[in-house]
Amino acid sequence: MQRPQFFVCENGEKAPLPFSNAEYERRLAQLRAIMAAKGLDAVLFTSMHNIAYYSGFLYCSFGRPYGCVVTADRCTTISANIDAGQPWRRSFGDNVIYTDWERNNYWRAVKDVAGGAKHFGIEGDHLTLAQRALAEEFLGAEFVDVAGDTMQARMIKSAEEIVLIKEGARVADIGGAAIRDAIRVGAREIDIAMAGRDAMEEEIARSHPDSEIRDSWVWFQSGINTDGAHNPVTTRKLEAGDILSLNTFPMISGYYTALERTLFIGEPDKDSLRIWEANVAAHELGLSLIKPGATCSGITAEINKFFESENLLQYRSFGYGHSFGVLSHYYGREAGLELREDIDTVLEPGMVVSMEPMLFLPEGLPGAGGYREHDILVVGESDAENITGFPYGPEHNIVSI
Repeated sequence: MQRPQFFVCENGEKAPLPFSNAEYERRLAQLRAIMAAKGLDAVLFTSMHNIAYYSGFLYCSFGRPYGCVVTADRCTTISANIDAGQPWRRSFGDNVIYTDWERNNYWRAVKDVAGGAKHFGIEGDHLTLAQRALAEEFLGAEFVDVAGDTMQARMIKSAEEIVLIKEGARVADIGGAAIRDAIRVGAREIDIAMAGRDAMEEEIARSHPDSEIRDSWVWFQSGINTDGAHNPVTTRKLEAGDILSLNTFPMISGYYTALERTLFIGEPDKDSLRIWEANVAAHELGLSLIKPGATCSGITAEINKFFESENLLQYRSFGYGHSFGVLSHYYGREAGLELREDIDTVLEPGMVVSMEPMLFLPEGLPGAGGYREHDILVVGESDAENITGFPYGPEHNIVSI
């Protein structure tokens, strides 16, 4: 039996994608302008975020390589045989499936689709050393890193993207409400987290029935577990007086949004209340600073000044915000749009950023715990629109025992 190295399987009908054909054509036209400026015949994307951004297909790797080859006239996803026709159904453009009958059939498929291209764009921040060596062996091409260029392109959201991001923020608020309703002394973190996740997935399934239902999650932390923003959910049971961190993350077609809030179960002590109110004040200051023309580093400096005046700057945990779009906790990041001291990017209309100050005071100090609030803002022509609706602060988030 002659087994193919790669083949095409257009199984079923094309599925509705998260954006219109015109939106994908706009993105590809922008990419092809980058290609023309750099003298590239083709671009090979290997990351989940760029493949999803330009084709609509969000892959599940399980250790296998995936790709998207863009040339002057084609956009083709490269997927593993284990996924059969699903990548074609979820791709804008074409799809080629590689088999594992022979090692490195992935690279043979890429070479065939690229049609003899000798100048390739790659993602230098994603292609591993091992895969780069195979690319050189099989493609025999010159490689140019386009990761930074594509990141810059993704940082300005289209009208269609902003609609989807607003939907995500709405769903995050629904998850937050479900979590707040589930909070009680003796409940486990995991039980409360599941209530929020289930509420979000139910709403995504109802309001976005054509989307892939996957990857939404919740981090609900209590007591000492609030010290890290990305700490996993545990089976710790809530106790009276605990500081709590509510974090909901709905995923709609690869697009991440977030809601994060500090709560207390029962009245906080005076030291905890002081820290919480200071973090809320920093949050409100940050919200007021997000507008077109502001710089990431400039916003950061102003919030730093405030925390320093409160003698709390040494407890700041991380930067004050980041971009939104095609990203998740295991893929994607638009590092050029983070609110940090070393990022001088100027905010422009169409950018979407969070404001999320966090303070962490270790055990043994008055007011110990992790405090954070998180809203999402869409930068407009003259100001910014806050698309997060869930309330923050002591007036709203002290849960009665």
